[in-house]
Amino acid sequence: MSAAMIIVADSSDDLGRRAAQAVLESAQRAASPDDMFTMALSGGNTPRVLFNALASSPFRDQMPWDRTQVFFSDERFVPPTSPDSNYHSAEEALLSRVPIPDRFVHRLATVDITPEESASIYEEGLRRVLEAAPSQIPRLDLILLGIGDDGHTASLFPDTQALNETDDLVVPNYVPRLDAWRITFTYPLINAARRVMFLVAGNSKAAVVAEVMAGGEYPASRVRPSDGELLWVLDPEAASRLPERGTTSA
Repeated sequence: MSAAMIIVADSSDDLGRRAAQAVLESAQRAASPDDMFTMALSGGNTPRVLFNALASSPFRDQMPWDRTQVFFSDERFVPPTSPDSNYHSAEEALLSRVPIPDRFVHRLATVDITPEESASIYEEGLRRVLEAAPSQIPRLDLILLGIGDDGHTASLFPDTQALNETDDLVVPNYVPRLDAWRITFTYPLINAARRVMFLVAGNSKAAVVAEVMAGGEYPASRVRPSDGELLWVLDPEAASRLPERGTTSA
C-alpha cells in the first residue's frame, strides 16, 4: 500500500470540484468488467458539495454516465424516501440531475425486509455486477467515504460487530448509541478498491482526521487499500491540525 495522498481545497466549492476531478479521473481509468466505472457513494452532508459539482458543468458532461454503476458504501435502515436515506440524498443532489440509466443505480433494499436479508442481497448484487466468483472479493473502482467525530467511516462505528467481520462483504450493523440498524461495506470490500477517497469538511473533524493520519486507533484508521490508492480531500478546516508537510493545496 502506498502512502495516502492529501488534497487541501481552498473552500467548500473548491472541495467539491477537487473531489469531482478525482471521480472523473477514476472513471477515465476504470478497469471493471465491460469497461464499466463502478463507484460507491457515501452519506452525510459533506458529499453534497461533490454531488453538486458532478451534476454541474463541466463534470456533468465529462462523466461517462452511460457506463457508470453506482452503489452505496452504507445505508441507514429507513425507507428510500426518508430524508435520512443516503440513497435519497444522492438521488436528490446528483442522480436525478445526470443521465445515468436507472438500472445502473443500485440502492439497498430497506422496506419489507430484514437487515440481514438486505445485506446478503446487496452483496450478491455486487458480485454479479462485478463478475466476482464466491471466492473473490469484488473490486470497485472508487469508494467514497466520510469520517465521523468518533472516527467511524461508512457505518463501521466504534465497538460494533461489523469491525471484526472478515468473511462477509456487506453486513447489517446495529449501532447501540444510535439505537439503529445500518447496512455497511466491511473492510475486505473497502480495502480491495482501486481507489478509496475520504471527503471531509469542518472544524469538528480536524482532530480526528489528524489522529487517524497519525496512526490513532479508530475505525477509519483500518481503511488501507491493499493494492489501491488512498486519497483524502479536505477543506481548510478539516486539515487545520495536519502538519504542513505532505499536503497538496488546491
